Amino acid sequence: MDPSRKRLSESLEDYLEAIYHIEKRKHAARAKDIGARLDVKGSSVTSALQALAKRKLINYAPYDVITLTEKGRSLAREVVSRHQVLRHFFVDVLDVEEEVAEKAACGMEHSVPRRIFERLIRFVEYFTQDIDDERRKLIEDFKSQWTDKQDSHDK
Repeated sequence: MDPSRKRLSESLEDYLEAIYHIEKRKHAARAKDIGARLDVKGSSVTSALQALAKRKLINYAPYDVITLTEKGRSLAREVVSRHQVLRHFFVDVLDVEEEVAEKAACGMEHSVPRRIFERLIRFVEYFTQDIDDERRKLIEDFKSQWTDKQDSHDK
């Protein structure tokens, strides 16, 4: 079996996502940048990088720059996309605060099955793209109802 096809842990997906963002900004990542972004120790970074390299998701050699392979980049884009869609849904549809939405998206991006995620994408697109007056009113009514009732857990 192709080792890159084996389901990645949440932690390894977080590493891929971190490398993706660093690589976009700097064209390559270094272990210390990844550790700083994820707030983890060097030994944890090294173990994760070795696991990702074994699955052929990154180009890695100790003390060298790290880049994503095409497979790694594709998988990282999926994780980033799930994160962005969930965050967008929480903020723009459910009217959740940015910080809360960011943390929730980070946790859920790993566990939402592909089929549910694809439906969520269609739902978010339906309600937020090419929005007509009726859909805008539905979202605004929902938001005002939510605001009026105040979630008792947030108090």
